[in-house]
Amino acid sequence: MYSEEQMSYFSSNLLDWYRTHKRDLPWRRSKNPYYIWISEVMLQQTRVDTVIPYFHRFVEQFPTVEALALAPEEDVLKAWEGLGYYSRARNLQSAVREVHERYGGVVPQEKAEISSLKGVGPYTSGAILSIAYNKPEPAVDGNVMRVLSRYFLIEEDIMKPATRVRMEKLAKQLIMEGTASEFNQALMELGAMVCTPRSPHCLTCPVMAHCSAREAGMEESLPIKKKAKPPRPELRAVALIEGTGEHEGKWLIRQRPQEGLLAKMWELPHVEWPSSEWPEDPVETMNSLRGLIAEQEQMTISPAAWFMDTEHVFSHIVWNMKVFRARLGDGGRLRDGGDWVPFHYRWVGSDELSQYAFPNVFIRIMKAWQERSHG
Repeated sequence: MYSEEQMSYFSSNLLDWYRTHKRDLPWRRSKNPYYIWISEVMLQQTRVDTVIPYFHRFVEQFPTVEALALAPEEDVLKAWEGLGYYSRARNLQSAVREVHERYGGVVPQEKAEISSLKGVGPYTSGAILSIAYNKPEPAVDGNVMRVLSRYFLIEEDIMKPATRVRMEKLAKQLIMEGTASEFNQALMELGAMVCTPRSPHCLTCPVMAHCSAREAGMEESLPIKKKAKPPRPELRAVALIEGTGEHEGKWLIRQRPQEGLLAKMWELPHVEWPSSEWPEDPVETMNSLRGLIAEQEQMTISPAAWFMDTEHVFSHIVWNMKVFRARLGDGGRLRDGGDWVPFHYRWVGSDELSQYAFPNVFIRIMKAWQERSHG
């Protein structure tokens, strides 16, 4: 389907370019499959510049398969705090525990074995096997699909599984013998640095001469990608509850349930607003908030005052959040001492926050409170 000249030109020129222009990234300084695995999981849906400091801290805290396998999950989530998509961290630790128990701490070199690990899909398995072990396996992510769509003029929806399978077969054919590790990284690098989603840098592209999309004037219209369903908006009322008496200077936080969205992470108490719009009257909003908190959280709070608006974006939901400051009623004590289903509550001060893993949005809220309190 594609000429041998076009394919060999692509592979050889891409490798030559990569060897000269590749970025000096920390995970490229080692062939340790465990480190490469960590970097690939972190890089999913996260920018390289953001990942670098997290990677350094993570491998310093969990330098070996055994260290991560035996670590408390709370410590892993705290080390991951701020990267988002926390199921990645949980799946990574679960899979590493299996490697520790079944494979003596050695990351498997066989595709069937590594693909059976939790959270390890075709891309991650291909990246580890090729980069760490130099096995001729494709590692096809969004960057790679964009490059292949343009260079080979593939006008198929990259969101379709059949298109991904086709590109995986094509990518595997492009790997010259003994070059899998460099080639797959080069392909990713080209997509990240040159063949970018918008305004691709065609004039500096090492494979421009045989790029079919450029010849057809379609470099900016490819790849074809069906738009994902937009995330569903959801209104959330958040209670920034300040302590009194023995809890003066502390906040009330809660731990989420063991399963589901943001499982086991800590947050400020909040409830879903029962309509698609906020009331126009802020007093009505605050009174309704108090009622919802009292009903769901089994506690009473003092009259609330608006503090800030913010949002938290998931892949399928957007939380539009109104944050209210309040104090706990009944002398500042929880009705039953602090534990009930589905949440677990604690009073914490500023100096204790580092012990708990929070989603970014709650870190922002608490930092804003600190800044205003000490401003």
